[in-house]
Amino acid sequence: MTKSAHSPVRIGLVATDAMRIMGLEAILSEGRELTSFSGRLPAAHELHRLQLLVIDAEATEHLPGVVHALRRERPELGILVLGAAGGYDQIERVIGAGARGYLTYSATEEDLRMAIDVVLDGSMWAPRKVLARLIEASLLGEAKQRAAGIHLTKREAEVLGLLLLGHPNRQIAHALGVDETTVKAHMGRLMRKAGVDNRTALSMRAVEGHWA
Repeated sequence: MTKSAHSPVRIGLVATDAMRIMGLEAILSEGRELTSFSGRLPAAHELHRLQLLVIDAEATEHLPGVVHALRRERPELGILVLGAAGGYDQIERVIGAGARGYLTYSATEEDLRMAIDVVLDGSMWAPRKVLARLIEASLLGEAKQRAAGIHLTKREAEVLGLLLLGHPNRQIAHALGVDETTVKAHMGRLMRKAGVDNRTALSMRAVEGHWA
């Protein structure tokens, strides 16, 4: 019997609610190697086997600190948190501590699968309002400074900020609550303003500040 050319993605699950664990296990185990930790955090040797760790926010009282400690132990680990809707300050603290994604309990199975793919790909998944606030607080300001010689609308600066994060059009559309056609239109205008004809060159111009 031959082994598959690709090893399955190794995911860990930290949760305490029995029904939630059953539902998550059914979704997370599809084509993946899943380990449930029954409310406890994985030990160092267990942590280093994982590519993604899904944490139920109710499984710990000190979520931002836990996330920070996990990322310090394993910087490349993708961490996806499941928690309550609203409470955007808390979500921002969790993202700021190093989580790459945050999903609310009301998220659909499709949202969960998409979030897993996005986080494993090295990008970020969070409620649109949180992404918008993060961009406004950091990347938006940086993008405006880097593009000081070019007038950008607020929406163009948001699109540029997400581009600098490495998001494809689909994720940018999700973050901003628009369709991909609208994102492509904004991207086209940004390229024309920068005097380039592709996303890579646009990103380089923005990062280096070498605008046309």
